[in-house]
Amino acid sequence: MQTNQHVSDSELYDFIIEACLNTYPANKGWVKTPERPGFKELKYVKGDLSFRDSFTGQNRSQGTEVVRLREEPLWVASYGGGMTPGNESLARDTFGLLKRAMSASDAAFKSFRGPHEFTDGDWSYTYEQEGDVNEFSGYEEITFRGQLVFSHRIFGGRVDHNFC
Repeated sequence: MQTNQHVSDSELYDFIIEACLNTYPANKGWVKTPERPGFKELKYVKGDLSFRDSFTGQNRSQGTEVVRLREEPLWVASYGGGMTPGNESLARDTFGLLKRAMSASDAAFKSFRGPHEFTDGDWSYTYEQEGDVNEFSGYEEITFRGQLVFSHRIFGGRVDHNFC
């Protein structure tokens, strides 16, 4: 790997997926002292690349994922949303399903969250995404017995540090 923009799309995508699988869904990589007060953070490092997921809130949250090459931001994604009002009592089970869905693979779908669809008993997860590692947007939702209980909007992509 060389400069920021010389990390290939496939290298970047593979690192993001590896980092994601080794943090939130695996309950690993928790940072004891977050960079931002009031936030929870997870970190994953491999060689010159690092990944940091920083979020605040629980049932309703906002967060940012940043991939850096030698400490220079290379890729950023933001997400937000959470439990629908009145369904907070389902949060523990909902986040359990979210972790299982994020760990499921769908080789034909270059997702930054989970597969298009994932079902576990009365629970269903769906994720739609447009774009690729350079620029994307997505929407995920979880239903329980057909009722929407959780949703997140996600958007992000590569960062270009070249100035005009």
